[in-house]
Amino acid sequence: MDGLDARLLVTMRANPRIGLTELARLLGVARGTVQARVEKLTARGVIEDFGPTVSPAAAGHPILAFVWLQIAQGRLEEAVAALRVVPQILEVHGTSGQHDLLCRVVARSTEHLQEVIARILASPAVQRTDTTIALSNQIPFRIEPLLESTVGIKADADPR
Repeated sequence: MDGLDARLLVTMRANPRIGLTELARLLGVARGTVQARVEKLTARGVIEDFGPTVSPAAAGHPILAFVWLQIAQGRLEEAVAALRVVPQILEVHGTSGQHDLLCRVVARSTEHLQEVIARILASPAVQRTDTTIALSNQIPFRIEPLLESTVGIKADADPR
């Protein structure tokens, strides 16, 4: 990834509904260049999607929790299959250390969170859970500082 790719991504993140022509104008490059770069970044998996970012809290699930799971030996695939069908589980990561998986879970209330955790524990593949409820979001998801540091650009600098 070079400086133009990074500037392209930072500009797209700052202006999610921007068209290719306007993006090209802001970056000072040809529209065809922007289109080729976006296609290349998408094909490489750098750009994962173009969908809207949805707030679970605003969509009726204001409780965010991180649930650590210990899985029965040799039953990881079974556990993941059981987790996949729980809609309140937004993502699951395999981890090192004393826990095997980390789940990002949302719920309508603490009572609903308890129900979700009970559903997780209903799988014989899950031996134990350890849950932490998020009280606030101090730094929301961000990628711009990483992009900027990778190629030495500043977001507040002129995009050209």
